[in-house]
Amino acid sequence: MTVKTKSTNVQLHTLIRTLKMKSKENNAKIWRYLAEILEKPKRKRVAVNISKINRYSEKGETVVVPGKVLGTGELKHPVTVAAFKFSLSAKEKIIKAGGKTITITELLESNPSGSSVKILI
Repeated sequence: MTVKTKSTNVQLHTLIRTLKMKSKENNAKIWRYLAEILEKPKRKRVAVNISKINRYSEKGETVVVPGKVLGTGELKHPVTVAAFKFSLSAKEKIIKAGGKTITITELLESNPSGSSVKILI
């Protein structure tokens, strides 16, 4: 008999629950989609490099990463990046480019409808 295990990260479970709740309240499917991605097993969780953010975003955009942002590459324009986790080098590069790093919860509070948010997976 196999036993299915789940993540024990309380912050992750709280975030997923909040995303699902806000999705229903604001009729914003983007938050439900993010919750589904974050529910995946750790080995399937998203990790995005700075170079990908640079390639797929434009100046002044808001980008959300349902996982971890890693510091490989260079960011050449300011963007606001929301993610579950950031590496130290990724945070430094985003700030150096004039951008801003925030948590997904902060993004959810400032933009409950999820409009003009780009998801990078």
